[in-house]
Amino acid sequence: MTSVAIAAPNTAAAEAGEAIVRAGGNAIDAALAAAFVAMVNEVGLVSASAGGFLTIQPPDGSAPVTIDGWMDTPGRGCPDRFGQGTWDVVTDYGGGVTITVGPGSVATHGAIAAFGEAHRRWGHLPWSELLAPAIDVARGGFRLSAASRYYLSYVHDTIFGWDDASRAAVHDAQGRVAEDHLVVPHLADSFERIARHGPQELYTGELGHAVAEDVLARGGILGPDDLAAYAPVVRPALTARMEGWTLGTNPPPAVGGVSVAAMLRLMAGHGLTDTEHLLRVQRRVLGERLRTFDHTDDLDRDAAAFLDLIDRDGIAALESGSTAHVSTADAEGTACSVTISSGYSSGMIARETGIWLNNCLGEQELNPRGLHGLPPGSRLLSNMAPTVGRHVDGGVLSIGSPGADRITTAIVQALTGLVEDGLTLQEAIDHPRLHVHRAGTEDEEIKVEDPDHLSMYFGGVSGAMSTAEGTLVAAADPRRDGATRVVGRLR
Repeated sequence: MTSVAIAAPNTAAAEAGEAIVRAGGNAIDAALAAAFVAMVNEVGLVSASAGGFLTIQPPDGSAPVTIDGWMDTPGRGCPDRFGQGTWDVVTDYGGGVTITVGPGSVATHGAIAAFGEAHRRWGHLPWSELLAPAIDVARGGFRLSAASRYYLSYVHDTIFGWDDASRAAVHDAQGRVAEDHLVVPHLADSFERIARHGPQELYTGELGHAVAEDVLARGGILGPDDLAAYAPVVRPALTARMEGWTLGTNPPPAVGGVSVAAMLRLMAGHGLTDTEHLLRVQRRVLGERLRTFDHTDDLDRDAAAFLDLIDRDGIAALESGSTAHVSTADAEGTACSVTISSGYSSGMIARETGIWLNNCLGEQELNPRGLHGLPPGSRLLSNMAPTVGRHVDGGVLSIGSPGADRITTAIVQALTGLVEDGLTLQEAIDHPRLHVHRAGTEDEEIKVEDPDHLSMYFGGVSGAMSTAEGTLVAAADPRRDGATRVVGRLR
């Protein structure tokens, strides 16, 4: 049995990873099983209609890769529907945000296709075994996580109340959020179909057709041609180096990895106690993202130029939530970092599937060209930055975080504490954080975390390590419901 460290969003997800390891699975298998459970019980944050990214350090020591399973823009064959099928919800969640929901907000999901690609390349156990824990959780019922309860406390009526199946699933008989024992009708059956027929069931199988047909029937633009055309993309990870570590993170077209790589390069030689430098780094990098990356027509070009500028001139060159994450690492040298999201949720369950559908076309920060502003088949923007690392001594690391635009700053501060300050992984994750909100704009705000009251706002980092000596470490963020397991023989 391979020894594996697992850090997951909740206890049920961590237990799923542990069960898979005990059955003979590796770090990839464990990460996928934990992520499947999160798709069941992290309601409002992720679902089978999620998009996401996996960054993987292969066990042979070769360069890390990222599997892009993020959202595509749908709408093949129905341009007459563009700009329709949505409405806005204003909520105080996250300090106040306007969320676009409804059938027209549903993008082409990609996470499960990406999971299939990772399993095909590196998985040990049969695909169906990886879904068994999620099926059990869906059939037996589950308690909402703290993050789900918090989010639903704001939007259980406005977003999750317009669709009859959604309203029934998240409310008790008194109309309150049903926290204790949710059983979503048809959800276990849908996961059983994915287990039996493989990831393509959600794209070209009966389940995928059921999702697309319901979206189209209700005025959305996701159709069967969009699902059939979807494919995950495998890319070399974007790298940065810090004190003996080669770190791989999410490359373009995602903007999150570019921000992480830039900040890590600028934080080299500086610890978390150098708050003045940390603020300068966040201001410059996050400000550049707002000015350039969110509006570029060629992110690969602009990101490369930006990182080259940093390598040449350092910071002087720049002077002028709703996700879930799983990290695993094993004694064979594999590290797997998985971040997935369904946006804020469209509020819609596809009929007789139990699957809440995403609203990523309605996430305004991911669609700077406006609703339905990209041609069908285009990848949306993403803040996600699942990250892995390999040390010169052979140790490996997996780390990542949920938290919308705080994903990047949370990851960078945890890595800085670990690498530059010599903190343990848990100490680095526990350390209070700061975040520059709307950097470089008139409404810029520096948010500093109270060390006595750690806040979910500042992300939910989870990490797993396998040291050169064979010691396994897993660490979860006290800001959320994260859980860890270390399974197998320890040397």
